[in-house]
Amino acid sequence: MTNRYNHIQTILAAIFMGCFFVFTGCENDINIVKNLGKKKLGVDEARQVETYMSQDGKTKAKLVAPLMLLTQDEYGKKIEYPKTLRVDFFDDTLHIQSKLFALYGTYSERENKILLKDSVIIFNIKGDTLICKELTWDQATQRFTTDKQIFISQSSPARQRLFGIGFSSDQNLTDVHIGHVQPGSFFIVPDSSTIK
Repeated sequence: MTNRYNHIQTILAAIFMGCFFVFTGCENDINIVKNLGKKKLGVDEARQVETYMSQDGKTKAKLVAPLMLLTQDEYGKKIEYPKTLRVDFFDDTLHIQSKLFALYGTYSERENKILLKDSVIIFNIKGDTLICKELTWDQATQRFTTDKQIFISQSSPARQRLFGIGFSSDQNLTDVHIGHVQPGSFFIVPDSSTIK
């Protein structure tokens, strides 16, 4: 009888322990389960970067930056320049036509665009200058655009100082379009008697 009683206690203990583990078993955090299938992104870092950009086999620009961070996700590569960048734009004979400076920049391979932020300055060989807080450069069209405030100073064909909101231009600042010209802007048109 004692043997049978011990056998029943052992079976009950096993059933009780089994039920204990079923009811208090491990519970998965849904966020952890979701992240199991995702790729972990690595960041490649390069210092003292000098990159040449070309289009149709011709060198168009040279980028210099003290730090470059490269990440890749399912949408493509993203390159970030968190500690300033400088770009020199060339003509077909590799003469510098314009220069660009910014405190921050990021490039999206999917969009083929560079977003520049913080103290963006562009000037060309004629002395025309653009200053703004944010600017996008489309590598395919080779045009700058922004919907933010800008200041532009030009000396040719007419001397002008323009404050505006919204801007579009080619990379040499020769085909400039300003969305809304703001107060404080002025133009000096040459007198027709001085034109020869």
